[in-house]
Amino acid sequence: MPTTTTAILIERHGPPDVFVEREVPLPDPGHGDVHLRVLAVGVNFGDLAMRAGLYGTVPPRPYSPGFEIAGEVVRAGNEVKGWKVGDRAVALLRFGGYARDVVVGANQLAPYPPSLTPEQAVAVPVAFLTAWVCLFEAARARAGEMVLVLGAGGGVGTAAVQLAVNRGLRVIGTAGTSQKRAFVTDDLGAEACFDSRGDWAPAVEQHVGPRNIDIALDPIGGKATAACRRLLAPLGRLVFYGLSEAMPGRRKNLLRAALAWLRTPRFHPYSLIMPNVGIFGVHLLHLESKNQLLLPALAEINEGVASGALRPVVDRAFPLTRAGAVEAHRYIHERRNLGKVVLTASNVGA
Repeated sequence: MPTTTTAILIERHGPPDVFVEREVPLPDPGHGDVHLRVLAVGVNFGDLAMRAGLYGTVPPRPYSPGFEIAGEVVRAGNEVKGWKVGDRAVALLRFGGYARDVVVGANQLAPYPPSLTPEQAVAVPVAFLTAWVCLFEAARARAGEMVLVLGAGGGVGTAAVQLAVNRGLRVIGTAGTSQKRAFVTDDLGAEACFDSRGDWAPAVEQHVGPRNIDIALDPIGGKATAACRRLLAPLGRLVFYGLSEAMPGRRKNLLRAALAWLRTPRFHPYSLIMPNVGIFGVHLLHLESKNQLLLPALAEINEGVASGALRPVVDRAFPLTRAGAVEAHRYIHERRNLGKVVLTASNVGA
């Protein structure tokens, strides 16, 4: 059995080409661990923030990013139940997914529908679970409510639109290109989608009326957060799960990050009383203690995927190599992706 594996590492912060590819030690599985041969890795905006040096909770460098993987069981610890060699699974990690092999706790694994390819399967966990927690745990969304999804053409955005439509909510979104906006309405079922590159708030208000958004999902920050707050209906909920405005380019720009931070509104609790609104923050990977909630949610999501009611939206797959990681990060920085971007071992050498 291998004692090392190949990983794509962050040794220093900077643009996408700072990635390096190295042989790293591969530990033997502990009693409750599983060794997975990685088949596909999801690429998330948090990976870009890690590489740029804008992500708060990371291990000492060098380390590999990567929150979600799909893989095949190679070895299992002697206390592992329900998993055997050859089984395929997805796993949620805090980091370390950009590698050919990983060792993870069996409690981090979940099965996926056999109809899915690894590339499709790995597009589900972070995107759909983040959207699920935002909508149904944080915002307690109910059928008939109006949901505003910012970044509706992205990985979490496409998942949120589908989950909301599937539960009978009215959905409007924002996206940066006409192709993405058409996809969000024509393919995913949103009733409208507005141009995120300009001042979209007046168009949203014209469509729904003043203060008529029950739930706003905001991964952007800055002025977008202030606009969401103004649009909230009485008893409306703003769910904040990212600050992409802090990193508009490939490199860390401390001035832009500081401006995004300063432009994002601060809310005193008293300011929420008169308008009757609520603010919630969500960070999926800091919910490890809520596995009893997340794993059943993922099982229900996978049932929806298997039935065709939900579908992972995969834009492009790049090779699970340094060059592939560099190109994947550039692709997302340029906001070209419609849905998820993944790294796949099946493309190695292609």
